[in-house]
Amino acid sequence: MRKHSAARLTFTMCLAEALSMTGFAAYTTLLPQLQRAWGLSNSEAGAISGFLFAGYMVSVPVLASLTDRMDSRRIYLMACIVGSIGAAIFAALGQGFWSAALAQFLIGAALGGTYMPGLKALTDHLEGAAQSRATAFYTASFGVGSTVSILVAGKLGATLGWQWAFWFGAVGPLLAGLVVTLAVPMGRVRAAEHHTTALLDFRPVLRNRKTLPYVIGYAVHNYELFGQRSWMVAFLVFCASLQPSDAPMALSAATLAAMINVLGPVFSVTGNEMALRFGRQRIIFLFMTLSGLIACLIGYTADWPWYVVVLLMMVHYGAMLGDSGALTSGAVASTPPEMRGSMMAVYSFLGFSTAFIAPLVFGMTLDFAGGNQSVTAWGLAFASIGIFGVMAPLARWIYAGRGHHHG
Repeated sequence: MRKHSAARLTFTMCLAEALSMTGFAAYTTLLPQLQRAWGLSNSEAGAISGFLFAGYMVSVPVLASLTDRMDSRRIYLMACIVGSIGAAIFAALGQGFWSAALAQFLIGAALGGTYMPGLKALTDHLEGAAQSRATAFYTASFGVGSTVSILVAGKLGATLGWQWAFWFGAVGPLLAGLVVTLAVPMGRVRAAEHHTTALLDFRPVLRNRKTLPYVIGYAVHNYELFGQRSWMVAFLVFCASLQPSDAPMALSAATLAAMINVLGPVFSVTGNEMALRFGRQRIIFLFMTLSGLIACLIGYTADWPWYVVVLLMMVHYGAMLGDSGALTSGAVASTPPEMRGSMMAVYSFLGFSTAFIAPLVFGMTLDFAGGNQSVTAWGLAFASIGIFGVMAPLARWIYAGRGHHHG
């Protein structure tokens, strides 16, 4: 594909990805408002958040695998319609736990049919450095989409009422589906005679020694990332409560969290460019170890001056996202084209399984270690998500040793 065509295709898919996510963070942004309005307990409020990841985990193995057998654009459009219906159900019928849980499940299931199938539609037409760059920009657009969802849902919820945030969430996916259907060429599909395995037989992917380290790396990456994202605002609120009265936090915790979140796409793309120049394995190893080390320390800094804490959190967030594009582009590049849909199914399912678990482990650690008014408890809770990053050098050493042993 010519350079300008590659750039146009990449821009189109990134725009569609951001549009498809307008409802993604609406609930978490409006959680305090809805919890008060509906009288939800903390457990119920948290479970509604979890239903989005549950929907994703149920749909992604099937929908991402199907992209090896049918045009990715058809799956993408169908998923966008489901996502729009989910947000519309929340806006029109949302009145408590079960209606919200159903809507969140549908929004999550739709993400399973847009995020990785969208990446398949993009990478089918590219190779080499162009494919790697496109993958990095596309994964970065997830951060752009979630940031837009947070900012617009927060503004609409505060001015017009929470229902309008979800109506906005219903419009974006329909626009995304139209963009992909009209502006993206047909994806690569495996011929029927090459369907040698059952649809959900992932053994060929798990046997691919080149791909497996990226799959495991992504699971570790998401464990730390979604654990941090889920508790970032709460930690900043705690940090604000410890500041001296003559030097209070200058911005709200939510505003600071949005500023930190915005850095994600920049670091994701930059990290991938570094991977192209200095080597993918080296950059993944560097950022994973660095973010793990900072995570193990950051909770203990809650009573430091707020601007130092925020700066540390920015460095930590940057390090976490620095390996994102390199991990995903590495997984794509190491997989034969006819197996890419299956690989993305495994990659995404395992990655978001840990995203589902991490916030729970973080919260349990907080409770067991003394509660959310204890600096030590926050220190240990952050360490619970950083520990796997710290172990990256050991994992790399063991894997390199095995690889050498097997020739």
